[in-house]
Amino acid sequence: MPVFIAHPRSRTMPAVDPRLDHALKQAVLIGLIAVLALPAARGHNDWLGWMPLWLLGMPLTAWWALHRFRLPHRSVAASRPARRRVRTQARRRPLQTHPQRLPRAA
Repeated sequence: MPVFIAHPRSRTMPAVDPRLDHALKQAVLIGLIAVLALPAARGHNDWLGWMPLWLLGMPLTAWWALHRFRLPHRSVAASRPARRRVRTQARRRPLQTHPQRLPRAA
């Protein structure tokens, strides 16, 4: 009978295809060089849209997805939540029930 529940000990990530990894790295480097060197690559195309998105953003996203969306490791100090200062809540001013009346002129 097959086991469908993954055990915590068996959480090994499968290896990434090195050819696809290499191709995505090359696409990112070529896109980076194009964006830095060619002013037209920093612009907007009527058919494709914003060019740095297609030259850098999409290959980087594909590369990140290839590695199963692993987040970069954070340091221990950065993983602690920031401490907030304790302050009292601001109080509302009482509303005036009627505006101040001006004296009437004759």
